[in-house]
Amino acid sequence: MNVASQRAGWSRLPLRAAAFVVLACVAILGISGWSEWSARQTVLRGAETEMANVARSLTQHAEDSLDLLDSGVVGVVSRLEMDGADPTTIAKLKNLLEARKKAMERVHSLAIIDDQGNWLTAPGTIASTLSDDAFFRYHQLSPKREAFVGHPVKSLLDGEWVVTLSRRFNKPDGSFGGVVLAAIGSKYLSHFYEQFEIGRNSSVTLMYGDGLIIARNPSNEKFVGRSVADTPLFRDPSLQRPSGAYHFKSPLDGAERVSFFKRSGHYPLVLLATVDKEELLAPWRAAAISRMLYVLALVMLIAIIGAVLVRQLQRGQRMAAALVEKEAHFRLLAEGSSDMVTRIGLDERLRYVSPSSNRVVGWRANQLIGTNALAGIHPEDVSQVQAIVDAMKRGEKDEARVTYRNTHRQNGEVWLESTMRVTRKDNGSVDGVVAISRDITEQKQLETRLETLAIEDSLTTLANRRRFDERLNEEWARAYRDRSSLGLLMIDVDHFKAYNDEYGHPAGDACLRVVAKIIAAEMQRVGDLAARYGGEEFAMLLPNTDAAGCARIGERIRSAIHDAGLVHASSPAAACVTVSIGGAACRPTFERTAGAGSLVEAADRALYAAKDAGRDRLMMSGEVTTLLARASGQ
Repeated sequence: MNVASQRAGWSRLPLRAAAFVVLACVAILGISGWSEWSARQTVLRGAETEMANVARSLTQHAEDSLDLLDSGVVGVVSRLEMDGADPTTIAKLKNLLEARKKAMERVHSLAIIDDQGNWLTAPGTIASTLSDDAFFRYHQLSPKREAFVGHPVKSLLDGEWVVTLSRRFNKPDGSFGGVVLAAIGSKYLSHFYEQFEIGRNSSVTLMYGDGLIIARNPSNEKFVGRSVADTPLFRDPSLQRPSGAYHFKSPLDGAERVSFFKRSGHYPLVLLATVDKEELLAPWRAAAISRMLYVLALVMLIAIIGAVLVRQLQRGQRMAAALVEKEAHFRLLAEGSSDMVTRIGLDERLRYVSPSSNRVVGWRANQLIGTNALAGIHPEDVSQVQAIVDAMKRGEKDEARVTYRNTHRQNGEVWLESTMRVTRKDNGSVDGVVAISRDITEQKQLETRLETLAIEDSLTTLANRRRFDERLNEEWARAYRDRSSLGLLMIDVDHFKAYNDEYGHPAGDACLRVVAKIIAAEMQRVGDLAARYGGEEFAMLLPNTDAAGCARIGERIRSAIHDAGLVHASSPAAACVTVSIGGAACRPTFERTAGAGSLVEAADRALYAAKDAGRDRLMMSGEVTTLLARASGQ
């Protein structure tokens, strides 16, 4: 950005500040409105939860009441089928039913009806029969023995709406003998619902599955027997689930309600617990109005402060112009550079970052300004960089160069080289540091690759001879200090020249790679080293391993290479590729006159002994000594 465009930005700054203040005020009002709306929704969800608990409890009460009636009906059915329906039995059962009715408030009536629909135990004289009633026809036509909850009806005894539960009983020959009927009254249910104080205009309604109201609190007498089958609760497919929240405008009293419905899983009953929406939201509305008045007062205060701030910004523009003019030349150079240029304050936060930061560390300049200058440096390198920065802040160094690892937003980890220089005020005191950083990741990767090539065999990826010699001396010295043993295996591919002559050099290279892979698989510890010693010869260095352990590993390698089954038709030793292995182990502490080379010589002698003995075998240096001793004795 040039100076002219910077000044243009200044001229628009007060306008932007004013816009910011307006946006802040609008945001506060919006957030407050959203918060109040969320509070309103929380109140509604709380009411739904409360209604859900009421609905579930009252549905359970209705089911328990019917279950209680059913248990009594089952007992009567059993007596009738055992003792018959003669007048004596009926008289006993009538007394039993009357006693049970008096003992249980919820029971409206209990009766026995014969196979013609005539009352056998009704109080008083009821001339009508029940042969045309739905429950009677159901039992008369159906041989099923389970309980039947009938459609709500008006009782013939007192005209009260009741819900009936009945069971069929049979004659001794299995034919239809009649019905045992029990009923719960609407008044009892409505009176029971009065115990639940869920709001002044709340209501609890129990309905039959087709929408006919069985009981309601309040105004039971006014609404019982009315049908609400045309409401969405019974027509909307989305509401035909076992339970759920339901917001609606009541067709009974016109009030908007928040409710929860529960359909019984055992009986054709639906319970609806509701609370008046206006009554429910009244406390929230009063509190919301009070809170919004406070918010409006706060917004007015912010608007006044914003107006003062805009005037201050207009004054500050003139002061900032001089500073921008001073830094313009610095920015021109920094922003044109491919390296990342940063300015670090005494608080170690970035005051300026050049645009090339996006390429060097993956972050835009505006994302880095104000952040800690050392935030992205690798933890292992932070102390080194921190020490240099501290020395420059104290004035002990004017410039420095440091290489370190840094986090890149997209590329993970990169290597950076930073040249840092102190900046000073007019009075000579340090006021910060300017750092010019460039990405040297490719250079570091090349150095690492060169280091790897220097110690790794390119064909087999095992260590090369140079690395083997270095490690042999290191492990010999370590074993000497620790008074531990050191083992070595020398491995040679049998008749490899013949293999190359018959199958060609590419096949020979592939063979060596397979052998190397098998040998590498035996490196079970961090200190073990497998190396290509030269040509078709390999070596395996085994720190802290005695002769027995060395022999076990060597035999596993020999066996694994033999079992690999690489065809070698011209090998006299076997029809597949095999190896001869020579092993040696010693304690350097007890070999003071010998050096690391003596271990190689011992293993090499054992290798040649294995070849002389027919190849495809392992020989340890101790075995060679024994054989030589026997040969000299003979």
